[in-house]
Amino acid sequence: MSEERVKKILSLLEKAYPDAKLVLHYKNPLELLVATILAAQCTDERVNKVTETLFKKYKTAKDYANTKQEVFEEEIRSTGFYKNKAKNIIACNKKLVEGFHGNVPDTIEELVALPGVGRKTANVLLGNVFGKQAVAVDTHVFRVAHRLELAEANDPDNVEQELCKIIPQEKWTRSCLVLGTHGRRTCVARKPLCDTCAVEKLCNSPDKIIETSNCI
Repeated sequence: MSEERVKKILSLLEKAYPDAKLVLHYKNPLELLVATILAAQCTDERVNKVTETLFKKYKTAKDYANTKQEVFEEEIRSTGFYKNKAKNIIACNKKLVEGFHGNVPDTIEELVALPGVGRKTANVLLGNVFGKQAVAVDTHVFRVAHRLELAEANDPDNVEQELCKIIPQEKWTRSCLVLGTHGRRTCVARKPLCDTCAVEKLCNSPDKIIETSNCI
C-alpha cells in the first residue's frame, strides 16, 4: 500500500464529504455510549428514533442502572437483539456508577472493560467526545477499507490495526468519519454507486458496478 495512494484516497473523500460526521444523535458521552451499543446490527436512523424518547427518560448512569431489564427491553425492542443490549447497557451503567462515579471513562482500557463495549464503541467515544485520535471500524468503514484495499483482515479489530499503520495518527478520527460516510452514501453494501464515486478510478474492487450506455 503506497503512502501516496492512501493520501490521495483520503483527500478525494474529504473533498466529497466535507460534512462527514456521526449519524447517531447525542449530547454527552453517556448518550453516545448508549446509542453506540444500541447501533450494533441496527441502523443509526432507527437508533435515533429510539433514543429520542429514551434520552428524555434516562439522564444519568444511575437512571439506567436502576431500571428493570424487562421494561428497558421493551423500550429498545425495535433496535434488535434487545435482550442482550438491555442486559449490557444496564450492567455497563452499574459499573459506571460503582467504579466511575457515574461518568464515562476516557481511556481505551477502561472503556473496553465495560459490559457491551468493544474496541469500535470505545474508539467512537474517544474520537468524537473525548477529542482523541481513534480508528473506529464499523460495518461501513470495514466494507470501504476492503473495497479500496486499505485493509484485508477479516475482523474489525485487525482492520483497525491495519488502518492505524497507513493513516497518519492526526487524521485517524476524521478519516474514519469520511470512510464511514462514503460507505453510507455511495459505497453501499448492495449495488454501490460507482458512477458517482469520488475514488472510482482508484478502486479495483470486484464489487464495482459501472453503468455503460448503449446509445450510439
